[in-house]
Amino acid sequence: MSRYGPRIAALARRAERERAAIECEHRSVDGDGSGVDPDDADAYLRDGAGQAIWLYVEARTGGRLVPFTEPELEALEDAMNRWLECYASCHGVALEAEFTVREAAELLLETRNVIDTAQLLTGVPERRRG
Repeated sequence: MSRYGPRIAALARRAERERAAIECEHRSVDGDGSGVDPDDADAYLRDGAGQAIWLYVEARTGGRLVPFTEPELEALEDAMNRWLECYASCHGVALEAEFTVREAAELLLETRNVIDTAQLLTGVPERRRG
């Protein structure tokens, strides 16, 4: 286990709880998502997906590469993807996210904004043309 193992495990548990809560809210409002507050979308990114992505960036920068075990990397990606699903759900979009944390990290470093990163990965919300 890497030194990031406990943090990854905590992120994974929290992501599962939040994803389950969103699913519960959807069921309680006939599945139309009207019980999910769009203002929560950014919080899922800042407090969830962004934390998972940044942990990866932190482990891959700073002069010493920290190797993740395969289960750690899977848990980190699953956590990030669950939060991206919560984010999309807040916008009324059902999404089965399967992004790699590496591609998300590269976008985050390029955009320097987790909201832009999520929008580019998921396409949610759609960008306005014109």
